[in-house]
Amino acid sequence: MSRFLIFSWLYLFSIPLFAQDIKVMDLTCAYRNNPIGIDLHNPNLSWKLQSSRHNVMQVAYQILVSANAANLKRNIGEIWDTKKVNSGQSIQVSYQGANLLSSKTYYWKVRVWDNSGNESAWSSPAFWQMGLLSTSDWKGARWIAYEKLADSNVNVLPTDGKKDKYNANNILPMFRKAFAVTKTIKKATAFISGLGHFEMSLNGEKVGDDFLAPGWTKYDKEALYVTYNITKQLRKGENAIGVMLGNGFYYIPPVKERYRKLKVAFGYPKMICRLLVEYTDGTTTNIISDQRWKTSPSPVTFSSIYGGEDYNANLEQKGWNLTGFNDKNWKAALLVDGPKLNAQKEEPVKIFENFSAQNITAVANNEWVYDMGQNASAIIELKINGKKGDTIRITPAELLKADGSVTQKNIGGPSYFTYILKGGGLETWRPKFFYTGFRYLQVKGAVPAGKENAHGKAIIEDLKALHIRNAAEKVGNFSSSNDLFNKAYSLIDWSIRSNMVSVFTDCPHREKLGWLEELHLMGSSVRYNYNAAPLFKKALQDMKNSQLASGLIPEIAPEYVKFEWGGDMFRDSPEWGSSGILMPWYLYQWYGDKQAMADYYPMMQRYINYLGTKANKHILSQGLGDWYDLGPKPPGVSQLTPMGVTGTAIYHYDLKILAKMATLLGKKADAITYSKLAAEVRKAFNNQFFDAKTKQYATGSQAANAMAIYMGLVEEEDKKAVIDNLVKDIRDRKNSLTAGDIGYRYVLRVLEDADRSDVIFDMNSRSDVPGYGMQIAKGATALTESWAALPTVSNNHFMLGHLMEWLYSGVGGIRQEENSVAFNQIKIEPEVVGDLTSANVNYNSPFGKISSKWEKTDKNFTLEVNIPVNTRAVVYFPALPKVELLEQNHASFTNAGMENGKTKVAIGSGYYKFNLKYK
Repeated sequence: MSRFLIFSWLYLFSIPLFAQDIKVMDLTCAYRNNPIGIDLHNPNLSWKLQSSRHNVMQVAYQILVSANAANLKRNIGEIWDTKKVNSGQSIQVSYQGANLLSSKTYYWKVRVWDNSGNESAWSSPAFWQMGLLSTSDWKGARWIAYEKLADSNVNVLPTDGKKDKYNANNILPMFRKAFAVTKTIKKATAFISGLGHFEMSLNGEKVGDDFLAPGWTKYDKEALYVTYNITKQLRKGENAIGVMLGNGFYYIPPVKERYRKLKVAFGYPKMICRLLVEYTDGTTTNIISDQRWKTSPSPVTFSSIYGGEDYNANLEQKGWNLTGFNDKNWKAALLVDGPKLNAQKEEPVKIFENFSAQNITAVANNEWVYDMGQNASAIIELKINGKKGDTIRITPAELLKADGSVTQKNIGGPSYFTYILKGGGLETWRPKFFYTGFRYLQVKGAVPAGKENAHGKAIIEDLKALHIRNAAEKVGNFSSSNDLFNKAYSLIDWSIRSNMVSVFTDCPHREKLGWLEELHLMGSSVRYNYNAAPLFKKALQDMKNSQLASGLIPEIAPEYVKFEWGGDMFRDSPEWGSSGILMPWYLYQWYGDKQAMADYYPMMQRYINYLGTKANKHILSQGLGDWYDLGPKPPGVSQLTPMGVTGTAIYHYDLKILAKMATLLGKKADAITYSKLAAEVRKAFNNQFFDAKTKQYATGSQAANAMAIYMGLVEEEDKKAVIDNLVKDIRDRKNSLTAGDIGYRYVLRVLEDADRSDVIFDMNSRSDVPGYGMQIAKGATALTESWAALPTVSNNHFMLGHLMEWLYSGVGGIRQEENSVAFNQIKIEPEVVGDLTSANVNYNSPFGKISSKWEKTDKNFTLEVNIPVNTRAVVYFPALPKVELLEQNHASFTNAGMENGKTKVAIGSGYYKFNLKYK
């Protein structure tokens, strides 16, 4: 159909002639705003630019770094002054100034010049504080403990199913140290690690607002420490430090009556600490952990990352973390060894939303069930009145039995919270070292306030669920006219939030393990929503620490257990281990982070070499395949796609990506080697799996055909036919999906790339077949482990949320051009399909906010977009019947022609509103 187009351009703002504005803002160091505890010698610096004008590009910058704020204010950068650098780079600028010193604070600012000859004002100042760069910087601080686990009982990689060596609950200790400050304080900093987790207090007040610090790691290779600014909490005169420790993944107590997924035992809890006090006279003092610290059992009588937490308020020692406390009955701390220490670089875990019960229901045995309305990773907050010794047990769960009581059958049990009252008034308690996933809480031993209490039980004044997650900044939002898509967005987002802690976990209850396939398959869905780059980089370090001598990257990192059911299928699956190769590439694509490629290149080489040793004539058949696809049997190992298809497709993709990274790193010989091997794998794959007559791969499953297309395995002349077969399979199944954990992302990617988002819409706009709609119809409030929301498996799981990516890239149309880095070359191509009439989508990219807001009526199509300074974009208008695009304000643009029936317009930065009027 012919179309008559008159190009139009509408500004939200008029542009005054005198406008010369360009502003530098959002300065970050190592991805974070004003971070402390940076242990990098050359941290990367980034900034964003803002202007009300259009088509603005940075052409030069100057960075000043100073050791004191006063010098910086006078525009003196004695640590680093780049002078004017003719470059458009505004992200990932590697610090190249004077040697950075441990614990020191550095102040910095930036100014830029733009393509119109304008010079910005200096940015507001920012800072970063260094961590501890060497062992000697701990100033003699020692690891200390209450007790030591016998070496014979240390088990850093237990094998699933093996019997315990012994059965014993461990002491959860408290430590204290009193000290005096005799001078006027300029600044005070704490560097501290406690394994598995710690909570620090100073003069009776909690230090920091984090939870489950530090992040968990492969503890035989490294532990993380956290840095706090404690200047405001420290005072001249007497002070007291208090530290409580929990087990976390460092030690999982072998208590038979409590649930535990695995039996890891790196050691009993321990801590290390250095407090640096800087005085106004230029001198310093260090308070370090050593045998002079005192220790005692805490009121936490049981703590397991799987089994729950018990607290006896009668064991509290009032004032234990204040000055003047009599600790004569406490014992001296025990000196022990500990792992290598590195600074925690990812955001901490914190408490976010809190939920009150939507309803409270009585069940059998005088117990009560609280429905919090949302399935989430959380802890509880209990407020209760009762007598001394009253004991409350609270059991968390995702699902209910027919009688209304909770069931833990699908998440592992028994797992619960126990609180023993001290009496004498309102008591408030939160667990410190355990979280889980739940929607429901069943209470035994107490009665909700306002309910009949014939037996004089303790009264629950309030019971809340406090959602915990990694504090990565939210950077994306999605809404549309389609209610099911909005609910699917929330469903998937809650699974991301619930499984984004210091590791990307599979679920927040039964396993809490870092299954690696989620990183590369769900990575884009996460990145559109959260600035989680530091967490992805931590995942790379966890993989490096877990990599075997053979080069194998196991399916879980940190690897805390070796599952032996089914041989090595739960340890050696290429679709999982390939995150070790794909994540550095995605960090470069999304954030411009080239350093990750360089840092983990040896790990990648070792893994690709390992895969080569496992390949049989270039075909990889080990592992799990398209996990949890929809076949005739209950979900699990791939049913519809033969083993070898997904593993070999990923292997080929790994090789192609590794060749690209080798080229970027200047390793030309490696790039040639990997490209040549990729071609050999491609040939073997097609010989093994492609049917030239039917134009299908293997069984013709959705996963097989989609992965062959996405991974570049299909010959160009066959590509359309294979895509048509993929679409036909979906249509023949009345628009229902069959692909699982591995394959479904690629089904969506291939359909979007082939301009078949209409098929994606139809697949995901129903609730009568397994999929997001069915999960919502069954009452799920977070993404479930199975497409059908089966009650026998996890109902808050991370792995099947691939539609999230399409909600941003398809419905919102926010994508990158093929050779774009960190969205410096943007595509705005909204898919106006199905019954969609509007969408409002935005993503705060490394360069700034990209937004796409569109609305379709029977007379008009309007599209509002915002493109960040220092980027460019091409806007694709949907292929609609005959329209005209009225022109106003004569803003400059480039008509970029037609593509797949869509008109393209090239634009620069700024806000635009396009109005297409149907003729």
